[in-house]
Amino acid sequence: MASQTAHNFTFAAILAATCLSVSSDAGADMEDDPLLLTVLLDQIETRDVGGDDTLSWDGQGWLGKDLHKIWFKADGERTASRTDEAELQFLYSKAIARYWDFQVGVRHDFKPSPSRSWAAFGFKGLAPYFFDIDAAAFIGESGRVAFRFEAEYEMLFTQRLILTPEIEINLYGQNDPEAGTGSGLSDIEAGLRLRYEFRREFAPYVGVNWTRLFGNTSDFARIAGQDTSEAQLVIGLRAWF
Repeated sequence: MASQTAHNFTFAAILAATCLSVSSDAGADMEDDPLLLTVLLDQIETRDVGGDDTLSWDGQGWLGKDLHKIWFKADGERTASRTDEAELQFLYSKAIARYWDFQVGVRHDFKPSPSRSWAAFGFKGLAPYFFDIDAAAFIGESGRVAFRFEAEYEMLFTQRLILTPEIEINLYGQNDPEAGTGSGLSDIEAGLRLRYEFRREFAPYVGVNWTRLFGNTSDFARIAGQDTSEAQLVIGLRAWF
């Protein structure tokens, strides 16, 4: 257990250092609309799952100007030195309204096997009452379609102590037994994380994370001997550069 936890934190440190090494401000101070690069490690955390520590990460970043940007989004999960989930998106983003961007690009699921590639398009922005929304549709090979909705809200207890509830919902258009996903509502993941911002760029947090599988996705998980519902304690770090 201790060695596995150390391995997870080592992997997390390498991931954070890599993002830091590529982070820079590419704009000129005198420009009205400078070219900028931002990297956000929204979540990099260890989760206690039935005695096996799991490393989970969720990061994103963009390079561009006010109206036009290139985005990347990456998330994944490792347990017992094995990568269970890994996804990467590259997107072109254009501002279409105040606080809202239209995004289009590609998504590739490296894990679980077999890997899947998708065309991606959707909207990202700030809804009324300051809900951070990310909604996207995906079109894959052999007529596969998927939809994802993510929402997040920040509750400020003080200027440094912040509670963040969030939810992610995934739906698929057809069964994909090889990837373990079923048609209809596939899974819901909800979390509650309390962070303390020593600096805005550096904020450790603690929280809970809950995942539930539904429908045929749940059936595929049972056949594979996997749990269909998990509640996890998490300890992690949020940072941006």
